[in-house]
Amino acid sequence: MTDEQERVQPSGVWATAVGVARVRALETERENALFRDPLARAFATAGGLWPSSPPPDDEAARRRRLAVSLSIVIRTKFLDDLLQQAAASGVRQVVLLGAGMDSRAFRMDWPEGTRLFEVDTAAPLDFKASVLRQERAVARCERITVTVDLREDWPAALAAAGHDPTAPTVWIAEGLLIYLPEDAVELLLTRISALSAAGSRMGLTLGSRGVIERFGADAAPGSAASLWVSEMPDDPVDWLAGHGWEAESHTLRERAAAYGRPISTPSQGEEQPGGLISAVRR
Repeated sequence: MTDEQERVQPSGVWATAVGVARVRALETERENALFRDPLARAFATAGGLWPSSPPPDDEAARRRRLAVSLSIVIRTKFLDDLLQQAAASGVRQVVLLGAGMDSRAFRMDWPEGTRLFEVDTAAPLDFKASVLRQERAVARCERITVTVDLREDWPAALAAAGHDPTAPTVWIAEGLLIYLPEDAVELLLTRISALSAAGSRMGLTLGSRGVIERFGADAAPGSAASLWVSEMPDDPVDWLAGHGWEAESHTLRERAAAYGRPISTPSQGEEQPGGLISAVRR
C-alpha cells in the first residue's frame, strides 16, 4: 500500500492542526507573506482541506473565520521570531509540544547542533510522517519525534528521546493550551519549568479572555472553537512569574500592527492582556 492509502484521516483535536496548515498554505501564497511554509499545502491536501473551501455565506461566520486565520498567521510569525532569537542566544534544544503539522524543522535555518523534539500522539505524527515521505522532506536540524500523550508522563518520554534538562531549551506550545482544562495547563507548566535550565525560553499562545464566549458559543460541532475549554489568566505575566519565568505579554492587535497587518475592526473596549507570550527562565 502507498502512504496515501495507509494514511489515517484527521479526527478530533489533532484535526485542527491540518486546518492550521491550510491557513499557513494560504499565507505562503501571498506576495507579502510573513513566512513561507512549503509543506503546509501538502498537509492540507492530505487532510482534505485543499483546495481551500470558499468563505461561508453568513457574514458573522465569515468574520470569525478571518479572525481565526489572522490569529494563526500572526502567532506563527511571532513564534518564528522567538525561535530565531533563542537560537541566536545559543539555545540548541527545541521542544514543540503538541507539534501537529509544524514544519519548522524543515523550513527554518538552524545553527549546527540544534536538536528539535516534536511531541505529539501517534496519529498526527504518523499522518505527518507519511506526508513528509511523500514530499521527500529533509529536516534542517536533528529532528526527533516523541510519541506520547501530553496527559501522560511525557517528561519521561522526552528524556528517553535524549532531551537534556541541564542545557537551555526553547519550548513552544502553539494553539495547545486552549484545548486543555486549567488543571492540565498548570501541570504542563510545572513540568516544563522542572525541565528548564537557566536561559531557557518559552513561547505560548493563550486564549484571550472571552474568546470562548465570542467564538465557541455557536461553533459548529467538531470545529476547533467547539473544542476550546480554557482561557488565559487575568495576569499571564504574574502567572508565569509564579512558575519561575520572566514573561512579556503581547496582544494580537499589537503584533499584527508591528508586522504590517493591522486589524481594521475597532477594539472591543479596553485592551486586555495579550495571548502571545514570550518568556525567559532566569
